[in-house]
Amino acid sequence: QVQLVESGGGLVQAGGSLRLSCAASGLTFSGYAMAWFRQAPGKEREFVASINRSGVTTYYADSVKGRFTISRDNAKNTVYLQMNSLKPEDTAVYYCAADRTFRIVQLTTLEWNYWGQGTQVTVSS
Repeated sequence: QVQLVESGGGLVQAGGSLRLSCAASGLTFSGYAMAWFRQAPGKEREFVASINRSGVTTYYADSVKGRFTISRDNAKNTVYLQMNSLKPEDTAVYYCAADRTFRIVQLTTLEWNYWGQGTQVTVSS
């Protein structure tokens, strides 16, 4: 079965950086677009970034554009989220998602078929 396992979360001061990883198994990784979402306490899960199958095309939420970078290594079945200039409002559980789609502008959770269990990111002020 498909498994997505996130790692790399933790506690960081405002202005710092973290790199999240999501290791995929049980699927032909290069045949799936990948995305990162996040969910803060009391809020709905929101789109952060997505990347197409080949890794050439990416899309970002306005709130993270210029600070976060999504990338993937199809040889390692892994997608990454490099987060720089972190702010307290970036505090959330971060989830990776996968879907067999050629589109990457899929901003709702219903459009993504597979999900990881999430990793906590906490940014202190």
